[in-house]
Amino acid sequence: MCLGFIKNYVKMSCMSSYKTTIGLEIHAELNTASKMFCACPNDSKEIRPNTNICPICLAHPGTLPVINKEAVHKVLMVGCGIDGRLAKNTSFDRKNYFYPDLPKGFQISQFPFPLVSGGSLAGVQITRIHLEEDTARSTHDRAGSGVDFNRSGTPLMELVTEPVIHSAQEAGNFARELQLLLRYLGVSDANMEKGQMRVEANISISPTEQLGVKVEVKNLNSFRSVERAIVHEIERQAKVLDVGGVVSQETRGWDENKQETFSQREKESAHEYRYFPEPDLPEIYTPNISEWTLESIKSKLPVLPAQRRARYLELGLKQDDANMFVYNVMLGDFFDSVYKNVLEIAEDKRNNLCLLASNYIASDLAGLIERGELSTEWLVSVNNSKRFVALMMLIGDKSLSSRGAKDVLAAMVSSDDEPVVIASARGLLQNNDNTAVLALVEEVIAEQKAAVEEYKAGKVASIQFLIGQGMKKSKGSGNPEKLKIIFEKLLV
Repeated sequence: MCLGFIKNYVKMSCMSSYKTTIGLEIHAELNTASKMFCACPNDSKEIRPNTNICPICLAHPGTLPVINKEAVHKVLMVGCGIDGRLAKNTSFDRKNYFYPDLPKGFQISQFPFPLVSGGSLAGVQITRIHLEEDTARSTHDRAGSGVDFNRSGTPLMELVTEPVIHSAQEAGNFARELQLLLRYLGVSDANMEKGQMRVEANISISPTEQLGVKVEVKNLNSFRSVERAIVHEIERQAKVLDVGGVVSQETRGWDENKQETFSQREKESAHEYRYFPEPDLPEIYTPNISEWTLESIKSKLPVLPAQRRARYLELGLKQDDANMFVYNVMLGDFFDSVYKNVLEIAEDKRNNLCLLASNYIASDLAGLIERGELSTEWLVSVNNSKRFVALMMLIGDKSLSSRGAKDVLAAMVSSDDEPVVIASARGLLQNNDNTAVLALVEEVIAEQKAAVEEYKAGKVASIQFLIGQGMKKSKGSGNPEKLKIIFEKLLV
């Protein structure tokens, strides 16, 4: 263990002597009805190869592309979501390179005039967002190799950050926040496991403030892979520099099994793609289309993740609860419905009820969902959010213990009864009658002599056992705070 600590210390000390700079390039497939430049269905669920294809997808001579208006609109929505500058004049370009899954020998993309410039997300500055078409997919199995053109021509959004990220965790957090934004806007499912969102990380380290040699790690398909690949690449480059070596500018892949990067090819520069304007597509002047104007798009944007998180934190919710309600929209919507009902209650009780509701939703309701005991239909019911508030009020005025509340909540999932009815039928309403509670405490003291002697001898924790016995005797209807007070008075 000591040796392991020394190794980790040496590794961290070595890495800390270099400045890490990271920029991300993230591709996301847009969920439009049709492909980017033709009318073929854009169906990511289609598993039969070469089904959704046409002469345009296959790059037959003489075919002409047509711009997908919906895809342009969705990229502009993302631009508004990051407070970027929407282009007034934009156009498409040909990015030339040769690969088996690129039928034309070039990709229609954007270079000097992207749809979106600037903006920021999660504290990271954005360089640009542009629109292009996806490639086909190469397949390899025992029968041989082939190319599936179903994905060819899928609308693909590419977001490029400024090189302002300095850790793997920061990169992972940015990618998660972007996925969240895309889902809130409804422009992409952004499922990384299905290849709908792919991350490429450009990583450099340097002993000075100047940027080092940039190494690109391509096609990272999970947040964990993004973070682990960056950590590994930082360590790899540090080892090269430590022995006086030179880091090569190259493109590397990530081997999930070996948990290491591997060299693929030398990194291309922009001029090697020989960009030139796409002659078969017109330039676009976005103000000519009313729904593409900044005012029109902003007026239809939903509440965005960052805005929602900020509102929850302003209400005093814990950071973890706020994040859960942002990521789990279903639970977040239920909390919002509960909060609307809380606002109808006396002002001096609102804050406490709000925090209670947050705790029970994030723990107990989330647990019921995870175990498959709670349906989404239950959460969208306005009446259930009202009943939930009624349950919080029972807890707030000490009529129901936290243990009893969990039992009542579990019963509310399969019943339309009010929580007070359920609690009463199960004998869970707390008994605050002093005479009855005193008699119960005296019974416990008489029965639990060993615990009583331990408490009197200085073992303060024994009183929790005695309170538990009191709650057991009362079948959950006892008030633990009241029990504690009386035990302390009788056991002096």
